[in-house]
Amino acid sequence: MGIKLFDLTGKNAFITGGAQGIGKAIALAYADFGANVAIVDLDMEKAEQTCSELREKGVKALAVKTDVTNPGQVDDMVRTVVGEFGGLDIAVNNAGIANLNNAEDISYEDWLQVIDVNLNGVFLTARAAGKVMLQQKSGSIISTASMSSSIINVPQKIANYCASKAGVKHLTKALAVEWAPHNVRVNCISPGYIGTELVASMTDYLPGWTEKTPMGRIGSPEDLIGAYVYLASDASQWTTGSDLVVDGGYTCL
Repeated sequence: MGIKLFDLTGKNAFITGGAQGIGKAIALAYADFGANVAIVDLDMEKAEQTCSELREKGVKALAVKTDVTNPGQVDDMVRTVVGEFGGLDIAVNNAGIANLNNAEDISYEDWLQVIDVNLNGVFLTARAAGKVMLQQKSGSIISTASMSSSIINVPQKIANYCASKAGVKHLTKALAVEWAPHNVRVNCISPGYIGTELVASMTDYLPGWTEKTPMGRIGSPEDLIGAYVYLASDASQWTTGSDLVVDGGYTCL
């Protein structure tokens, strides 16, 4: 069996927040392994640029503008992907946001915005994908959680983010149990500090994060590729309800 366990040839995937950062790295990796990929994002210029890179790898690519907090748009997105590709095998719920606020000062609007995108958005995209996968009796749903689902980040104050990602991890387990009899696998990945555009801009925090990470550096989006390919492929066919932590050892301390 060997390397074929990780082969995604002919598989069809969508990735929310796929235009840049972690989502883009996943998309390029899936294309390298043979999957067709839909980039689901609000930034259509970057989404189309990513799709151009995917097509150069010889796979189908599609950009779909979608607000993951809007149930109608999410359902339309899945119908578009299935209509274009002819099916849906892999759903990566990766869109997420953060804002830094003291818990005692945060506005209710700022609290809700993070919960809505990071948790409700994951549920809506997982639910829409699940409806397709339950009918076909197969599929892999992968959500981007965070090490913040297990620990509390310091010194930045992000209570809403931690709460939202903890919700993603437990939602993953609930859906995994509910859908396991239908051969639909649901897992999540919990990255540590990854050098995306957002994290790299937080220059005041970077030295402290690096010092506390046993491997001595923050991660890159490419450090997550193996985990996302594993959970999308037949190599993980008996893995469901799992949270795969990829954090350079940060949560060991």
